[in-house]
Amino acid sequence: MIPQPTSRAVGQEYGWGDGCQGWHLVRAQNLSVIEERMPPGTCETRHWHARARQFFYVLSGTLTLEVEGMTHSLAPRTGMELPPGMAHQVLNETIADVEFLVISEPPTRGDRHETGLTQ
Repeated sequence: MIPQPTSRAVGQEYGWGDGCQGWHLVRAQNLSVIEERMPPGTCETRHWHARARQFFYVLSGTLTLEVEGMTHSLAPRTGMELPPGMAHQVLNETIADVEFLVISEPPTRGDRHETGLTQ
C-alpha cells in the first residue's frame, strides 16, 4: 500500500467522554496516532496500560496530565512520554479547547485498565 497524507478531515472520528473528540490519523498493528480535542472543563477516567507506551503532545491550549499523583501542565509544543503501567488522567482545566496528539506503541485497544478514580 502506498502511504497517503492524513489529517482530521480523512481520519476516522469518534467521540469520548463529555463532548471530547478524537481522530485516528494512524491505525497500524504496532502504532496508533490520534489527534484529540477536549472542551473546557472535561476529563477522562484515570487509567493505565499494561503494554502501551504513550506520548502526549500538545498542539494548542494547555493540557493537565496527572501521572501517578503528580500533576503536569503541558503548554503548546510540549509533550510527555508515559511508559506502560503508569496510572494517568488527562484534564482540561482551562476555559479554552485543548488539542493534542496521543501516540501509542502498541495501540491501546484492549489494554486500558480503569483505576476507578478521577482527580
